[in-house]
Amino acid sequence: MRIPSSLPSLLLLSPSLLPSVSASGFDCQHINVDSAKYDLSPLGGVHTIYDVEETDKYVVNTTYVLNICNILKGASIRGHLKCGTSKNICGFRYNTSLTSTEEFSRVFPIVGLDHMGHGSKDPEITRLKTVDSSRDGLLVKLSGGEYEVNGKKKDAGAAIEFECDPDRTGLEGLRTSEDSERRRRDESSGEGEGNNGTDTDVDRSLQFKSFGPSDDDKDDSYVLKLNWRTRYACENGKGGGGDTPADDTDRDGSSHWGFFTWIIILLFLGIAAYLIFGSWLNYSRYGARGWDLLPHGDTIRDVPYLFQDWLKRVINSLQGTGSRGGYSAV
Repeated sequence: MRIPSSLPSLLLLSPSLLPSVSASGFDCQHINVDSAKYDLSPLGGVHTIYDVEETDKYVVNTTYVLNICNILKGASIRGHLKCGTSKNICGFRYNTSLTSTEEFSRVFPIVGLDHMGHGSKDPEITRLKTVDSSRDGLLVKLSGGEYEVNGKKKDAGAAIEFECDPDRTGLEGLRTSEDSERRRRDESSGEGEGNNGTDTDVDRSLQFKSFGPSDDDKDDSYVLKLNWRTRYACENGKGGGGDTPADDTDRDGSSHWGFFTWIIILLFLGIAAYLIFGSWLNYSRYGARGWDLLPHGDTIRDVPYLFQDWLKRVINSLQGTGSRGGYSAV
């Protein structure tokens, strides 16, 4: 039976086969590389990052919109620019003239499937420590886009370094699409703030590095390079002390449950030891058998009757509180 290429991606290949993973799609929740497991799904959702360059004639403002775990859908449309709802990463470029009010814009897909879901994003996933032993994380390369240069269309893709940072969720400082659009207008009007117009705030987990020709001379494509610091890129989720408040609550709840569990276990062991030792003592001293073996056996035998009497007394007390005392009117 032939499987349509428009179906969601299969699970990533077994890490024992290759050091990097390739498939028809990218499953950000189940990543297995070199026997290490990663889950990047908390980083899903639509995020934006921008880059501003100034030339002799123009201010070039590029906003990159991305969703690593799903397609962009409506976020791939910004004004009159339409990138394609089946894309994962798109670039929206606005050129504003320095000498006039002239402005022109363009959009280019960077990562995603073609229209109608055909094609491939060709994910390639590699552990950072295979390149640099001092680094922990993942290098994820995705493709499926195109970029036009001098009238010629070039392949486009993205190379995202997910770097292990135990103290970061990866969502610190990320802007919404509305924030990015407002920032673009401010930069175009000269009212934007520092950092040379580039989205490189040191407190932001997702950092723009570059967009340009591939470093591989044999690869005539353009690559968007990003750096994303997050605890979810730590091997097997061992992120250390960067838990969110919800994680702290779960962990505290687990520790409290463990404490009470030990109390119950110790109480049970104590009662069992008391019964066993008392039974042995009654047997060795008095040769007791049956119920007589148990310490305070008479009391234990009377427990059901004592409980029954107590229950009747409680019921009578409750029924008695509703009655009216004294004489009734004649």
